Amino acid sequence: QVQLVESGGGLVQAGGSLRLSCAASGRTFSSYAMGWFRQAPGKEREFVAAISWSGSRTYYADSVKGRFTISRDNAKNTVYLQMNSLKPEDTAVYYCNGAQYASVYDLEQKRFGSWGQGTQVTVSS
Repeated sequence: QVQLVESGGGLVQAGGSLRLSCAASGRTFSSYAMGWFRQAPGKEREFVAAISWSGSRTYYADSVKGRFTISRDNAKNTVYLQMNSLKPEDTAVYYCNGAQYASVYDLEQKRFGSWGQGTQVTVSS
């Protein structure tokens, strides 16, 4: 099982960009499909994006499609989320998580037993 630490959040104006990172420990990271999720105040956590273990397949929520890009570097045990054209409604705590041997589509509905501390993204209007 991998341990996950998210970073890269901050305060940005609408239209700006941020790049989030998720560092994973463990030697099995490269067998995990990984995803980004977010939780806004007063709302349930929602799926944002997912990437296959090899990085060859990605999947996005409609709300971020065309603005966000998920990628990974298995040599560094890290998954990234490049966020462009940010909107105030993107404000949330962002989390990463993953599942071994899962597909990118599985992650959207998967219930995870634990989460990291997340990283706060705040977009001002």
